Amino acid sequence: MKMGSRWPLGGPPPAGLPHVVEIAIHAVEEELTALAEDSSAWRWTLTWLEGNPVLELDDGTVIRYDPSEDSATITQPSIVLDDEDDWI
Repeated sequence: MKMGSRWPLGGPPPAGLPHVVEIAIHAVEEELTALAEDSSAWRWTLTWLEGNPVLELDDGTVIRYDPSEDSATITQPSIVLDDEDDWI
């Protein structure tokens, strides 16, 4: 059984993650840096689901690994806009 872990945003990810997942982590972190949002206290959470890594950032961003395609999918939290014209 693999144990999960937590580490700070921008810190080195745990060993043993597929390379494509590490690329996805860096892509998310670079985007957050470009947004200039205060994410200094944010942390990644790694869990293993059926032997595959699932990562979640404190803002709700999730990275899932698909071993059949050796791919990582990034799902970002939806943004709710306060739009007064929603009723139209």
